[in-house]
Amino acid sequence: MNWLLPIVAYLFGSISSAIVVAKVYGLPDPRTTGSGNPGATNILRMGGKTAAATTLFGDIVKGVIPVLAARGITDDPVILASVAALAYLGHLYPVFFGFRGGKGVATALGVYAALNPWMGLALIIAWLMTAAITRYSSLAALVVGALSPLFAWVLLPGTPFLLMSIILAVLLTWRHRTNIQRLVAGSEDKIKLRSRQP
Repeated sequence: MNWLLPIVAYLFGSISSAIVVAKVYGLPDPRTTGSGNPGATNILRMGGKTAAATTLFGDIVKGVIPVLAARGITDDPVILASVAALAYLGHLYPVFFGFRGGKGVATALGVYAALNPWMGLALIIAWLMTAAITRYSSLAALVVGALSPLFAWVLLPGTPFLLMSIILAVLLTWRHRTNIQRLVAGSEDKIKLRSRQP
């Protein structure tokens, strides 16, 4: 029955924190407002820090809970790597929301932190350093995506985890393809300390 765990992880990952938070806070659907991305950064622009923090927490938890639940049932690296990948895929392509999901940075952090807290910490530090230096959230995400296979190779021994991390990195980069175009063009929005709405 362990093969059911990745399916459950995908369904859990398909719960869109941004859309739920937007409804609770009375905000517009994040898929049709701002950047159109149902993620914490777009919610920050629309509704402020509290709504964004709630969204970020929800997206991280979507990665943490399926992996921790699976670890309580099995130590099979193939199953655990599959659970992590499917939870992430659920966030990107949620079955409950027309397969229109976010870019997956927070959910990827959640699955990695659940697999190895040190890897989660390393990714947080990498994101914060890049964001602090460049003030580009998207560039920080891309740096984290690029580094994750290296961190996985060191901190998550086993071919299944390395393959999983490569797949996640490729998907994360693909989901940021429009950000990459704007970064190259110099038109990407920088992180702002204040949101547009109180």
